[in-house]
Amino acid sequence: MIDKETIKQVIALQRESLDKAEVGTPREEQKEFTILDSFAIIITGVRRCGKSTLLHQLIKKQKKAYYIDLEDPRLGEFDLNDFNKIEAIMEELYGKGGTYFFDEIQNISQWERYIRYLVDKKEKVVLTGSNAALLSKELGTRLTGRHLNYELFPFSFKEFLSLKKAEPSLDSFKEYLFQGGFPEFLKKNNSTILHDLLSDIIMKDIAIRFNIKNTETLRKIAIFLISNVGTEFSYNSIKKMLDIKSVQSVIDYVCFFENAYLIFSVPRFSYSFKQQQINPKKAYSIDNGFSSSNSASFSKDAGKMLENLVFLALRRKYKDIFYFQEKKECDFVIKEKEKITKVIQVCYNLNEDTKDREINGMLEALKEFKLDKGLMLTYDQDDEFKIEGKTIKVLPVWKWLLEEKNVLI
Repeated sequence: MIDKETIKQVIALQRESLDKAEVGTPREEQKEFTILDSFAIIITGVRRCGKSTLLHQLIKKQKKAYYIDLEDPRLGEFDLNDFNKIEAIMEELYGKGGTYFFDEIQNISQWERYIRYLVDKKEKVVLTGSNAALLSKELGTRLTGRHLNYELFPFSFKEFLSLKKAEPSLDSFKEYLFQGGFPEFLKKNNSTILHDLLSDIIMKDIAIRFNIKNTETLRKIAIFLISNVGTEFSYNSIKKMLDIKSVQSVIDYVCFFENAYLIFSVPRFSYSFKQQQINPKKAYSIDNGFSSSNSASFSKDAGKMLENLVFLALRRKYKDIFYFQEKKECDFVIKEKEKITKVIQVCYNLNEDTKDREINGMLEALKEFKLDKGLMLTYDQDDEFKIEGKTIKVLPVWKWLLEEKNVLI
């Protein structure tokens, strides 16, 4: 617990610092936000992807706003009871009728009790957090049906171009492909920022929160997964490779990484949910620049980097993403409303050595799901094939990323 005067001073200093900060590159997600009373708006995403900056942008649009960053070390002793002081402090500082903005709220145990109180009072509330599972669990207990969820990722290609003041081209795309989209890294081009980010995720979001002592094993698994995007893995294979005693520990660690938005695991498609759980999965990283800075091997494979980038663009829009593998393989199939609706293959360079393999993998998937059209994404090729009654559109990834809604075909 902290005394009221200390909290008041910290809130005032935080707001002063926020008001002096640059508003930053406009985020595409801003277009989606409508702040409503009686609902909590929840913004989740990996550390340092720009959640605080997005809050700043949203605050600028409010007539009156109440802001508090709950990861501030000066609020280290802040607990649930201190929330009761917030209302009075905000009104003293800024007057009545403001919209509440809470940054990194997952740091405070039982925070959802206070947020439910505000929502019941029909206040406007916006929250950010870096752990999807914790927020979901807590929201489910207190705010069922009273919250709207949004995810924020590192910069898209369009946002990258805006920050860099660059024109869309293959050259600017190549820079984005290798640098990724973490805003602070793009501004300062210092790999230490991304090294520290990995350490913060492992320590603050996982090890401390879940009382894990063996942080070196956590780090090894994380680096293995972000170094091997698009490659099949199983929990047992990781257990054996790193000599971990329990396969359940591996399952837990990978789950922690996913909830912290460090990696995403993609299952092999099966009509059986049980079989999906048993089959090997593929891992994708939150960001190409992040993986390159923390893994020597990742940056050497431009094809994997391209595949990772495509996955991230798809993941911004779709939750149900699978890879398809029977006789052949297709990189991504998208499920919407219990039906596979889109088939996407990624090939860095479609040439005589790769053409048959990539097209046959796509054709097998198109036939399996009774689809007429598929999309082949490449580094710089533009083409179209009509084979066995199916149409395969070939597009460079950079052009596809610039389409307003990433129209697939």
